[in-house]
Amino acid sequence: MRPYHYRFRSRWLLPAEPRRVYAVLARPEEYPCWWPQVRTARAAPDGRSGSARIRSVLPYDLRVTIRELPGPSEAPGPDGVGVLRAAVDGDIRGELGWRLSPRGAGTLAEFEQRVEVVTPLLRLLSLPGRPLLRLNHRLMMRAGQRALRALLTRADEGSRGRGEAV
Repeated sequence: MRPYHYRFRSRWLLPAEPRRVYAVLARPEEYPCWWPQVRTARAAPDGRSGSARIRSVLPYDLRVTIRELPGPSEAPGPDGVGVLRAAVDGDIRGELGWRLSPRGAGTLAEFEQRVEVVTPLLRLLSLPGRPLLRLNHRLMMRAGQRALRALLTRADEGSRGRGEAV
C-alpha cells in the first residue's frame, strides 16, 4: 500500500433489522444528530451528494464532499441484504460503503473505506503519524457504533411505549 493510502474496515452489530439501519445510514445529512464526530453534514440540492466536516480525537477537521455512486446502492431486499456506496473527495479521496445483512434479530453493518490523503498537512503527518491516524479513525468508528446502537434502542423503546409494532 502506498504511504498516503488507507483502508479501514469496521463491523457493527446493531439491534435493529437491516431496513431500519439502512434508513438511518442512507441519510448522512442527519449523522450529526447522533454521531458526535460528524460535526456538520449538508445535503446538496441534487439529493445524491453533500458535504461534511468530521473531527475525532485529533485536533483537525476533515472536510469532504460525498457523492452517491451510480448503481451499487440498494435498500435491503427480501434477503435483508443492503448496500450503500459513495465516493468521497476533499481532504481525502476515495470510496466508502456499508454492507448490511441480517444477524440474529439485528443487523451486521460492515463498513469499508479506501482513501488517499490529499491535503499537504495530512500527507506530511501520514508517514510518521500513520498509527495515530488509524487510531483516530478507530475511535471515531467506535463512538459511531455506540451512538447508532443507542439511537436504534431509543427508537425501539419509544415505539413500544406507544404500542406501535416495531
